[in-house]
Amino acid sequence: MPEVTPICQFGTKAISFSLNGVDENTYNLDQIKGKNGTLIMFICNHCPYVKGVIDRLVLDTISLQKKGIGCVAIMSNDVENYPEDSFENMKKFSKENNFTFPYLYDETQEIAKAYGAVCTPDFFGYNKNLELQYRGRLDNSGISGEILKDKELLNAFHQIIKTGKGPEEQKSSMGCSIKWK
Repeated sequence: MPEVTPICQFGTKAISFSLNGVDENTYNLDQIKGKNGTLIMFICNHCPYVKGVIDRLVLDTISLQKKGIGCVAIMSNDVENYPEDSFENMKKFSKENNFTFPYLYDETQEIAKAYGAVCTPDFFGYNKNLELQYRGRLDNSGISGEILKDKELLNAFHQIIKTGKGPEEQKSSMGCSIKWK
């Protein structure tokens, strides 16, 4: 059974991190944050939910980056039991899917725990003050194949950019549970 993200805790501050990226550089929150907001995504390589939305996710992040939103993806799974999520495979996954954002490895799983990430994909949308305003899904289609009607993440960020606040009503993201050690 898939995991579902909890309701958004509006105003929660983004937590600092320093993690290695697939490009062999180290990134921290200050480097990632955008002038109009920040999107922190917890994803992995093997999850069918991530694979099902990855093309739309990449396109939506490009759109967000053009609007001054800093974007990053973090992989926190246990790679010993899930070798498909290894750092080498993260490099391949990032390249195959043309990521325009850093893809970081949370080897100790401390960042996923600090954020309260529960599944892949798990989206954390922050305003320009790094206050949480969105904890929902990418869109209405997910992996269901349902006709795409609502780009919920994009729409939420349009509102966050304009008002500093995310939508009151948000639908939980759904995916595979984080694979804890």
